[in-house]
Amino acid sequence: MADDGKFYIGTKDHAEVYDDQGKQLASWQSLGEKAVLTSIAVSKNDVFVADAGNRIVLRYDTTGKLINRIGKKDKERNIPGFVIPSPYFDLAVGRDGLLRVVNPGLRRIEAYTFDGDLEFWWGKFSSDVEGFCGCCNPVNFAILKGPHFAGIDDSFVTCEKGLIRVKIYDAEGAFVGVVAGPEQLVEGGASRVSEFGAGSQAGGFDVAVDAQGRIFVLDTTNNVVRIFIKKKAE
Repeated sequence: MADDGKFYIGTKDHAEVYDDQGKQLASWQSLGEKAVLTSIAVSKNDVFVADAGNRIVLRYDTTGKLINRIGKKDKERNIPGFVIPSPYFDLAVGRDGLLRVVNPGLRRIEAYTFDGDLEFWWGKFSSDVEGFCGCCNPVNFAILKGPHFAGIDDSFVTCEKGLIRVKIYDAEGAFVGVVAGPEQLVEGGASRVSEFGAGSQAGGFDVAVDAQGRIFVLDTTNNVVRIFIKKKAE
């Protein structure tokens, strides 16, 4: 939801805009048959749309006019391109004015200017708790906009699939701690790759936060939302 109360909703191949009563205000142009929209973020007059199918982020104004594309492979600009083995491709805008985008196949979160310059990135492939393992993680993330966990603003809460766990990193990408692991999130504590037949993939968990620092984890296996709060110091 944007600050003006409008809702920007992604279908498979295009974005739609609704008011707070559910009335459709606009339906934007289709991005084609390959498009798979997975995330939308709004920052004032800019709307960012993550398209996992075409492996690109699109920047629009609030009327649906395309301004530019972000993340296309460009060696001269030191942009590796998005590696997206499965349709998990999340983004959000930080209070520092940079767009954060998951590059799941490279197991990292990248920071871009709105014009598409890659400023920095953090994250690494590792089976250790500090890193991200599997083919493509994290699958989703949210930004804690306040000093709730790491002691500084704009900490990141990440969700992983396969070895399902929710973790916190500070604004610079340093590991802070684990919110919940397989023992809390999966029956029996086992990692979960697929439960829906040959060739299918189980849905990755999603995460959101609120102004009080609570963490909301969408459990796509049991169709529940789990709420986590920071433990008080003893």
